[in-house]
Amino acid sequence: MTTLPQPPDILSPEFAADPYPAYRILREHYPLFHDPGTDSFLISRYEDVARAFRDPVFTSDNYEWQLEPAHGGRTLPQMSGREHAVRRALVAPAFRGRELREKFLPVIERNARELIDTFRDAAETDLVARFATRFPINVIVDMLGLDRADHDRFHGWYASVVGFLSNLAQDPEIADAGLRAARELAAYLLPVIQERRAAPGDDLLSTLCTAEVEGTRMNDQDITSFVSLLLAAGGETTDKALAALFRNLLAHPDQLAAVRADRSLIPAAFAETLRYTPPVQMIMRQPAAEVTLSGGTVPAGATVTCLIGSANRDERHYARPDTFHVLRGDLTPATAFSAAADHVAFGLGRHFCVGALLAKTEVEVAFNQLLDAFPAMDFAEGTAPADAGVFTRGPERLRVRLAPGDDGVRAQGD
Repeated sequence: MTTLPQPPDILSPEFAADPYPAYRILREHYPLFHDPGTDSFLISRYEDVARAFRDPVFTSDNYEWQLEPAHGGRTLPQMSGREHAVRRALVAPAFRGRELREKFLPVIERNARELIDTFRDAAETDLVARFATRFPINVIVDMLGLDRADHDRFHGWYASVVGFLSNLAQDPEIADAGLRAARELAAYLLPVIQERRAAPGDDLLSTLCTAEVEGTRMNDQDITSFVSLLLAAGGETTDKALAALFRNLLAHPDQLAAVRADRSLIPAAFAETLRYTPPVQMIMRQPAAEVTLSGGTVPAGATVTCLIGSANRDERHYARPDTFHVLRGDLTPATAFSAAADHVAFGLGRHFCVGALLAKTEVEVAFNQLLDAFPAMDFAEGTAPADAGVFTRGPERLRVRLAPGDDGVRAQGD
């Protein structure tokens, strides 16, 4: 008789070190498992996670306690129906199409260039500390038209809010820091919002203050909560995905060489990174009615933890899912940044990440500029750094040796 392996503990150090073996056990033996540590039902197979994102029976009502305190109010992910449609229509235009391309692409390009300038002549650097964690937050601050001198303050608020959202073990100090950051951010923004309402500029904050859809405008709390969401969601996904993209390609030099030679492959490499090592590993949902999934039934009102990192490695959906392959045939780059994506890193359906195209643009710009600046790059410590984190996950450091593209004198590594 075959003995079942023990169900994994997603709050254990072993899981934090490498969740993928645990995901495999869950998919195979416990596709629906009530986890006592988080008091939630874990779902791990692609078909179940995709359904939880698409099927309206799965609500985001759990965000009332999970997200709202950190953002100081209701945000897009917890809305539904007309409220969600109208609020999304108010903010979405800034993150796609002509407005993204014409108004914000120069902001993205400038921020990438300025950060690279700080280590352009270095022999080596840490791409996480010197670039990935700073770049998306600096971009968001500049898109909002806020004081560039406050980049560091925003980085601190971002780190505290993300800490709150990732606090699965409910550490009270981390929770308090997140709530304090929410209050400080709102206090900073409110006088600026009043100024932009009176005299709008050509920035994203002014757009949020003046946009109107079907007679609805965003009030002060709507705006401060959305900015908090933008910092957390827009910063964390791009930060960790960019670091993971470089780490994954540096670990596969032949694929890095292919992308370096054909930059049109960058979206495919980014999409494969989102599948292989997604920055957000899990998202919670709450079914409005009893629902049957692989392995059993979830009662109405329960918390369901959708294991994105597991779904994206499901052998039922992907060939050789534990292999990083930019040119895999079961992932479509053309749809990877839309609600029709065949990975679940950005969610699916009506709550598909509103900033997916912004993230794609940031990654394309950053990756191109870094490849242009450094014609050769490899791991400074000889091996690929592991990811860290449970709720969100990515390399904490990425020290690389650099070969600058000019003949200037190389500085010592920072």
